[in-house]
Amino acid sequence: MENKKILITGFAGSLGSEIFRQLAPNNELFGIDIDETRMFDLVEELKAKGYKVSGRIGNIKAHSTVEDTISEFKPEVIFHVAAYKHVAPNEQYPLEAINTNIIGTYNLLKYAKKYGVNKFINISTDKVVNANSVMGATKKVAEVMGRNWGGVSVRFGNVLGSRGSAIPTWQRQIDQNEPLTVTDERMERYFLTIPEAVKLVVKAAEIGEAGQVLILDMGQPVNVLELAKEILEKSGKNLGIKMIGIRPGETLSEKLMTEDEEKRAKKVGNFWIL
Repeated sequence: MENKKILITGFAGSLGSEIFRQLAPNNELFGIDIDETRMFDLVEELKAKGYKVSGRIGNIKAHSTVEDTISEFKPEVIFHVAAYKHVAPNEQYPLEAINTNIIGTYNLLKYAKKYGVNKFINISTDKVVNANSVMGATKKVAEVMGRNWGGVSVRFGNVLGSRGSAIPTWQRQIDQNEPLTVTDERMERYFLTIPEAVKLVVKAAEIGEAGQVLILDMGQPVNVLELAKEILEKSGKNLGIKMIGIRPGETLSEKLMTEDEEKRAKKVGNFWIL
């Protein structure tokens, strides 16, 4: 993707910042995020390299903030990354998940349409499939809204190294000489790295058409306990593993598509397309 004016929501987060970095050399970028310090640091880092980037503090839940951002910057493409993504906190505070993941997405779609944005890319999750958590349900609504409003949704599993994910948590526990925590020995998840995820998200933005959902082919799911054992072995420390039990809203395994979607999806390169 080159020579585009691109708006990225949640651009100071793990995934958003990598999208920002990968697209900065060949595009004009604007980001919006509620994390003031990370936002400031990222913009300054990339400006120092001569890239045409800028950003602002703001919450996508605020209509006026979203309209001001889109009307002033006039993006051709929006990557919508901002969301509340962790299952347990969203179970505890469901209204916050609704306001950000649903209302925030609605605000962006509304003003993207009003101001003539050419392409809207919504970052989705495998937790929308047979959603049994608040997070999964709110992201499912966002995915449906995106499809119905002519956007493109990109659905994939867990991103290794993202904030709050297993790897940073385990690294902190290793640094503090604590046992690694795993919810259940049977738990399985799909994983990919941040650079891999972003590369595929950008590709999906290039090939995706209005109303489509693109699902990354992530191979086979990984047993979380086995992954923890491997991380612990590489650390060289004998700290052990502590089972903490499944938290509200969590499941032992996750799927990338429903049974109906598996029947309808068409394989194109590294994607299944609905």
